[in-house]
Amino acid sequence: MQLELFTRKKALSISAAFLAVVLGAGAVAPAFAATQLTGAGSSFDYPLFSKAFYEYSQQHGDVAVNYQSIGSGGGIQQFTARTVDFGASDVPLNAEEYKRAEQAGGKVLQIPIALGGVAMAYNVPGIAQGLRLSGPVIADIYLGKIVKWNDAAIAKLNPSLKLPEAQIVVVHRSDGSGTSYIFTDYLAHVSQAWKSKVGVGKSVQWPAQNSVGGKGNEGVAGQVRETPGSIGYVELAYALQNSMTYAQVQNAAGKFVYPTIESVRAAAATKPGVNPSDFSIVDRPGAGSYPIVGYSWAMVFAKPADAARAKLIKEVLEWTATKGQSIAASLDYVPLPANVQQEAKRVLGQMRF
Repeated sequence: MQLELFTRKKALSISAAFLAVVLGAGAVAPAFAATQLTGAGSSFDYPLFSKAFYEYSQQHGDVAVNYQSIGSGGGIQQFTARTVDFGASDVPLNAEEYKRAEQAGGKVLQIPIALGGVAMAYNVPGIAQGLRLSGPVIADIYLGKIVKWNDAAIAKLNPSLKLPEAQIVVVHRSDGSGTSYIFTDYLAHVSQAWKSKVGVGKSVQWPAQNSVGGKGNEGVAGQVRETPGSIGYVELAYALQNSMTYAQVQNAAGKFVYPTIESVRAAAATKPGVNPSDFSIVDRPGAGSYPIVGYSWAMVFAKPADAARAKLIKEVLEWTATKGQSIAASLDYVPLPANVQQEAKRVLGQMRF
């Protein structure tokens, strides 16, 4: 049975820790602004958005942005319900989601807004660093085929490590998640068994019996930190800011690579053109490419009902996708490539006030 053990208290404690990191010690929240914009969705984006929107409000005192980290699925739902000014998801809307949103508010624009890697964080007693994993091994762990840390398949990749005979606790997202989409997209690329039995999606049926769920990247990070023997997929910023241990993953060139700004950038560079119909950048070629990588997307209506508010939404998102990218590296994200920044500006240019 799959259990969701992560509590709201733990999630809030991790979120608070992130705010302390991204805003900096002693930072003062912006004063009440004349206009409060709202957004919701991807927890993948939360550390970056927290700092970016804070910086924007410092420079533009009349505008503040309240962003709720509720997962990509929740963000799409709230955007479609028109209860927020913009949504954010680590995977663009599929055809059915787009149709529902279009019926609710007209043409939808989807803007690349962030770029990052997904780390395979683990909590294995006695293994403080150096664990190596391959795509097929990760897939078999999440399929429930590999259930102990000293399994022969893991041992073969790690001849210098003394792996314990401990049960593997698989940690996954319990909510609709764009990070889950990126992760399952990767597994489907490297494992035919995963592709045929589970597939790709923001929400899937997780096969491994010894598994637990966490809400948001915050929830998965919390579960891994609290659970000996566990492994989970989390956006790189969460792993680094929480001082988590994570694995090297074998890439398409056969090299074992850690997720870093450089290895994520290398993967993205192999596919310079991305759009809502062609966006996957997992398992890319190149010796230096980290294989579990993805863009995140902001969603806005092309012609919101409130023209003045629409103008501010455009300005905030354009700043975040361009000038705001200067803070990305300090938060362990990769700044959007120049051509992707220009694509974001082009798409936002279609907004009508």
